[in-house]
Amino acid sequence: MLRRLYIRDFVIVDQLELDFEAGFGTLTGETGAGKSILIDALSLALGERADNGVVRNGCERAEVSAEFDVPAAAPFAAWLRANDFETEGCCLLRRVVDRAGRSRAYLNGAPATLGQLREAADFLADIHGQHAHHSLLRTDSQRALLDDHAGLTLLARDVAEKFRVWQKLFQARTQAASNAEATVREREMLEWQVKELQALAFDQVQWHEDNQEQRRLAHAASLIEGVAAALALLDDGMNDSASLPMQLEQILSRLGKLADYDAELKVPLDLLANAQIQLREADHALRRYRDKFDLEPQRLADLEQRLAEVMTMARKYHVAPEALPQQLAQQVARLDELCVLSDTSVLAEHEAKARQDYASVAAQMSHGRSKTAAELSKTISELMQQLAMAGGHFAVALEKLEEGDAHGLESVEFLVSANPGQPLRPLAKVASGGELSRIGLAIQVIASQATQVPTLIFDEVDAGIGGRVAEIVGRMLHRLGQSRQVLCVTHLPQVAACADWQWTVTKEEHAGAAFSRVTPLSRAARIDEIARMLGGVKITDTTRKHAAELLGG
Repeated sequence: MLRRLYIRDFVIVDQLELDFEAGFGTLTGETGAGKSILIDALSLALGERADNGVVRNGCERAEVSAEFDVPAAAPFAAWLRANDFETEGCCLLRRVVDRAGRSRAYLNGAPATLGQLREAADFLADIHGQHAHHSLLRTDSQRALLDDHAGLTLLARDVAEKFRVWQKLFQARTQAASNAEATVREREMLEWQVKELQALAFDQVQWHEDNQEQRRLAHAASLIEGVAAALALLDDGMNDSASLPMQLEQILSRLGKLADYDAELKVPLDLLANAQIQLREADHALRRYRDKFDLEPQRLADLEQRLAEVMTMARKYHVAPEALPQQLAQQVARLDELCVLSDTSVLAEHEAKARQDYASVAAQMSHGRSKTAAELSKTISELMQQLAMAGGHFAVALEKLEEGDAHGLESVEFLVSANPGQPLRPLAKVASGGELSRIGLAIQVIASQATQVPTLIFDEVDAGIGGRVAEIVGRMLHRLGQSRQVLCVTHLPQVAACADWQWTVTKEEHAGAAFSRVTPLSRAARIDEIARMLGGVKITDTTRKHAAELLGG
């Protein structure tokens, strides 16, 4: 359940920290005081999108934090562990939005994505907005509500995916049948190209080695000439006083004598001695290189021909030589695909299998929908009798679709008869504003009873009702609050009087700026607040007495 909500610099709230209780609670206050702003702030913490309009005027950023209890055995605790978020019996969701509209999200102190906050919200709270009943006029919302109430959400996704696979194969088969001749031509061309690329037998390692060898053989004359020149100075000129070895020998001899007089000469003397050793090793290495070097003109010609073949093939397919293996793989894959596409009998088998898979899961969903539709129709019809719609009837109509679609084998539509003797007609066509409010509220209450979410929030969903119906709604929400935490923003005194606890929201002005304030109410204060809701600005003894009666004495 929701334990604490902290809000700072959000719209007209400067700073507010609220500690919530279990059961059924209400937020009341004058219109415009900021009751729904609190729900908006909580929605932000639960992953709703935001812009810089939520930042209070003159401030740099808005911040909202919401803390929820998380029992160790709850599925949400397992979700937190699976997503590497620490949990010690609670979950803290935090959002920060700056003046530029940039948003940051945190879950138990760790950075989180909006997607992760929304996933967490699915475990923690359901918010029913003040215009939620209007969405019930759309058949897609009606279908989603039925599937969610029946626990078919995951199955619905499976149905949609299997329908997509079936349709893709259906299109492939029909396209293959109409493009058979073009497919044969493309397949013949690909077969020739694959054979050509395979015959080339390109190997990247060999390609690199061949290039290295070709460069060496192509510059053979220069290499031999350079080696010979080096050996002339090192090897052939050993007896020449101008040769490098002889000059180095002379330097070593002279410095060797002088080192007896100054030990500091020992360091350069050692370096020169090492250089003499290196020169001898270089002489031997150059000699070996010269002796084994072969001009190999035929080998050079063969290599140049091979490199030319590879470059010609690469230019033909407009790729780098190194990409030729990938090109071959792509051609083979496309050829395999065309072999399947050109065989319509194989495609038909695949299509039939996909259609059967779709029909199987869709039938499961149809069964679940049928059972839940009957239960939902009965329950909401009974609830309508309590909401001053005696003789009214509600039904979830499932109309079979010939081929089915991505949503299953039937369409879903809510039908209603608001008065006795009237035929059932689509909800969007027969319900007046007040009737729609009552029916929508009934649907939301019934749907909420089926969910396992511990916190339910109703934001002025009781608009459009009053009197005895309002009292019945209050009792319904109170019963709902016995099994979970329920918070309701309301203008109805009958609803507020049924709450276990009540807060009032007021708006104050300081230095030309407006601020929202939330005050928990004692019983005496609740009597005054409910009296205000009953009688307006002037509270009389009569309205105060009526308020006390609503509260139970």
